[in-house]
Amino acid sequence: MQNAQSSTNANQDPTIEPQHQPQPQPRRPRGFAATAAASVSPTVSPSGAAAASSASSSGKGKREREKEKERTKLRERHRRAITSRMLAGLRQYGNFPLPARADMNDVLAALAREAGWTVEPNGTTYRHSPPPLSQHQQRQHLGAFSARLGESPLSSSSLKNCSVKTTLDCQPPVVRIDESLSPASLDSVVIAERDTRSDKYTSASPINSVECLEADQLIQDVHSTGHQNDFTGTQYVPVYIKLATGVINNFCQLTDPEGLRQELSRMNSLKVDGVIVDCWWGIVESWNPQKYVWSGYRELFNIIREFKMKIQVVMAFHEYGRTDTADSVISLPHWILEIGKENQDIFFTDREGRRTTECLSWGIDKERVLNGRTGIEVYFDFMRSFRTEFDDLFAECLFSAVEIGLGPSGELRYPSFSERMGWRYPGIGEFQCYDKYLQKNLRKAAKNRGHSFWARGPDNTGQYNSQPHETGFFCERGDYDSYYGRFFLHWYAQSLTEHADNVLSLASLAFDETKIVVKVPTVYWWYKTSSHAAELTAGYYNPTNQDGYSPVFDVLKKHSVTMKFVCSGLQVCSYESDEAFADPEGLSWQVLNSAWDRGLSVAGENTLSCYDREGCLRIIETAKPRNDPDHRHFSFFVYQQPSPLVQEIICFPDLDYFIRCMHGDITGDIVPS
Repeated sequence: MQNAQSSTNANQDPTIEPQHQPQPQPRRPRGFAATAAASVSPTVSPSGAAAASSASSSGKGKREREKEKERTKLRERHRRAITSRMLAGLRQYGNFPLPARADMNDVLAALAREAGWTVEPNGTTYRHSPPPLSQHQQRQHLGAFSARLGESPLSSSSLKNCSVKTTLDCQPPVVRIDESLSPASLDSVVIAERDTRSDKYTSASPINSVECLEADQLIQDVHSTGHQNDFTGTQYVPVYIKLATGVINNFCQLTDPEGLRQELSRMNSLKVDGVIVDCWWGIVESWNPQKYVWSGYRELFNIIREFKMKIQVVMAFHEYGRTDTADSVISLPHWILEIGKENQDIFFTDREGRRTTECLSWGIDKERVLNGRTGIEVYFDFMRSFRTEFDDLFAECLFSAVEIGLGPSGELRYPSFSERMGWRYPGIGEFQCYDKYLQKNLRKAAKNRGHSFWARGPDNTGQYNSQPHETGFFCERGDYDSYYGRFFLHWYAQSLTEHADNVLSLASLAFDETKIVVKVPTVYWWYKTSSHAAELTAGYYNPTNQDGYSPVFDVLKKHSVTMKFVCSGLQVCSYESDEAFADPEGLSWQVLNSAWDRGLSVAGENTLSCYDREGCLRIIETAKPRNDPDHRHFSFFVYQQPSPLVQEIICFPDLDYFIRCMHGDITGDIVPS
């Protein structure tokens, strides 16, 4: 009663301070809310400041959440794309029976079963040891092992001790997952169950030491090494060797007929299927338009016919040799260069206005700026002249294929990484779309899209030797994936495919019933980044969430063209892979499978003058992968080297081994070095 009265008095007497419960401290605003609160003027009342801060933080927070949602969606698309490629590769090359909607659990289970483990439906995973060998089997294995290896770092006594220990009666070791663990710890904790009878021999037995291995395991390793490079009975892949560029001089004359005969004779001894000959536009139509001189090529083809070898010709509409390592120079026709002096926009142009004369810009494919002819008309007239001049050799089926040059170095790409412009590996290169004709096409595309202000090239792409993270366009979450970036890159790549479509349409008319070949480049540096910057500047819209090669291959499929892929054959060192994010194997996997999936015929070509044995084997594995369940392989392979074969005697042993492996008739008398 007294307590109630005192409480009442306290409530009635204002001089008595009531005892309040402690109130929680208000949370200090963070992030955008803190920034908004700090920006409020001090003259504003506390309630007004709170309201303004709340409204500002709410608006900015909403925008940030929307951005984060977009980033999450992009990351999820990236993850799904990588997962899809992994699963496709396991199905095609590993022959894993994965379900259509497989997840990582299915992949881990398939890999574990392939490695010899047992995976039960509930996830329990364990592995049984191999059954013990009988004494007779042990003697057979040891005899075979001694015969195959000769000298061995293991002594006979140690092997004997090893074999005796394997006959011990022990239960097979089982590795099981403890079902009492929480789901969060299942990824990292594994409990090993062992039999006590086997544990007591752990320290005493030499089987558990590095110095002693099971004899049958060593023999298996030797057998696998011996058969790893055995290509006997594999598919026959024809091999062509590219003749040196200087075999025909700038006056269309054969320079060294006797040296050529020696070279072809050596090729016959190597069982080469044929040769590749470049027919240079800058030589045949050098001085006057539509005045073609084929005399040197006629003499060359007649000599090759004497040796009964097939010929593949290249319609070379590009220049050659303006580098430090070139031994000769073949420019575009002189009358083209004269036109270029008056109208430099017939050549590709970078953002700084520098022109490259490696080839003509695709912007003039349908512009009558070449003495009344368009670009594709000039190409067609050249191809038609060749077909008419050598009609008798076509009737004899001497020409097995015709390759159409579609860009610098004969490759279907922009001249985005030209050494003449100062480019050095692994620079990202620069876009080549700033001549007035391509800019006109860009303005038309932007207008059709409804955004005329997009009629410009990006201005934050760096220089030829920049790296992606140094630019605002190619960096992670850069402008390449913005609305404008996607529009520009799509237009840039579409110009490349339209050029290929236009030229191949006329090439099909000129070379009816003859196999046509198109060379696709290998731009593997920065392949492990999200933007694939070097591929973007080369004209292939192939970021992580996009397949940039499918539109090109659809055009090639339309014209029944053979896609020739430039195989690097290089093993990228870890330093180069880290510095340039290079992945030639990943790029080869994507390009070859994309082409094969569309039913394209695929061929290959090397990039260096001479390979070592290891590089040859990598190319052979690419040309005819033995794990492919569909047995797909190259239709032919081109081995190119800049100097005549007679001057490269040191390369012949490796070249002979390479050709025999490609033909599938390698035998035991050739031992890999």
